[in-house]
Amino acid sequence: MITESNTVIRKLADWAMSLDHTNVPTSVRRCAQNCLIDTVGVAIAGSVTNVGQIALRFTEENRCRGEHSTPFGSNSRLSAPAAAFLNGTNAHALDFDDNCYAGFVHGSAVIVPAAVAMGQKVNASGEDLITAIIVGAECEYTIGAASKNFLYDQGWWTTGVLGSIGACIASAKLLQLTPLETSYALGLAISGTGGMKSCFGTDAKALMAGKTAEWGLVCASLAQQGAHGPEDAIETKNGFIHLFNAGQFDYEPLEQIGKNWLLQKPGVDIKRFPVCLSSHAAIDAALQIMNDNGFLCTDIENIYCDVPPIIIKNLIYERPDSAQQAQFSMHYSMAVSLSFGHFDLEHLDLSLIQGKSLLPLMSRITMGTGPIWNDLQLLKSAPEGAHVTIKLVNGHSYEMFKASARGSSLYPLSTDEVDNKFFSCTAPVMGQVQAETLLENFKKIDQKKSLRTLLNT
Repeated sequence: MITESNTVIRKLADWAMSLDHTNVPTSVRRCAQNCLIDTVGVAIAGSVTNVGQIALRFTEENRCRGEHSTPFGSNSRLSAPAAAFLNGTNAHALDFDDNCYAGFVHGSAVIVPAAVAMGQKVNASGEDLITAIIVGAECEYTIGAASKNFLYDQGWWTTGVLGSIGACIASAKLLQLTPLETSYALGLAISGTGGMKSCFGTDAKALMAGKTAEWGLVCASLAQQGAHGPEDAIETKNGFIHLFNAGQFDYEPLEQIGKNWLLQKPGVDIKRFPVCLSSHAAIDAALQIMNDNGFLCTDIENIYCDVPPIIIKNLIYERPDSAQQAQFSMHYSMAVSLSFGHFDLEHLDLSLIQGKSLLPLMSRITMGTGPIWNDLQLLKSAPEGAHVTIKLVNGHSYEMFKASARGSSLYPLSTDEVDNKFFSCTAPVMGQVQAETLLENFKKIDQKKSLRTLLNT
């Protein structure tokens, strides 16, 4: 029998509020630090996008200014909710932020903006910030793992639905709420959450990430002021399990929280390319085939990508017309990668997307789901894997299977690669010297006694 003292929400709250930083393995803290660095980097790059500028104008006109919370890459001051909204939008504006397969969720793009904004408001230490990011991530990914992807498969965007859990828990940890107050905060957050995958390929996706970061922080703040939310918002007949997740829920991940760290396994995937992760394994396979065999794009007769059904559902734009649509196009991502040997932010330029130079190669790319994906174990081990076949005009044919892309927890980026990605995102916006200073600040995050000076460069 579920009671208020043993609901899923209360179990999460009890664990998160009791966790001391000394009980977190160093390797887990390092994972959280990498998530922080990567998220700030992509958010600074995202701040100069069209949707980032829209969010900035809206924030300046309609959100309260404050004394302490600073948008990434800026010296201005905003209220904590406004900073969380703006940074969350910017962090997901380029779809260059990390993913976790415990829920098919973009975790850091929502958790980090909320945690940094709240940490600056209460003037927490860097050590406290990392701990808050960890508890936010572990709680969010625990519910993601428990959902077993029913949520995502039904068309809900998991980042919009689950993200408020991570943002709320991280904020509550920095506010030092009691477990009961945190339960109320989570009840508020979960009962007011939502997000549809219809947002894919539009500004709505990035703006929803910002809204979710803001909402989680606001719910923690409301609970601190005495607001009550439903502690059974997950189990009740009108709650998460029944409304969002088709009545399905695996309680085992909840029993393992703090024992099996989800930041490490399944881990967090840090992206190499600024497009939906669904295309990354296929890109890796195609690039390796080309590099191993030394042919040119003009030598290609056709390319077939045999991928799981979820990739077909995600990459819906065969002929994209905008940067957002290009990020959800296997055809465009593959054509760019093979034509240039890589895929960088510069390749999201409208003149390239709407031009004709890539169309001949894009027209020779097809995608489908073959019988290999009937193997449920393969689907579990390679949720966004790809079997790529490239046939050349001379009759030669090459094929390769990739279960995971480079940057995944199984094949992580090196420290230098993470640093170089940070610089590629930040230096064009703020200059190399400031970018180097900012990165050094984040690498010494545990030594920072005051988050209010964290972003000062």
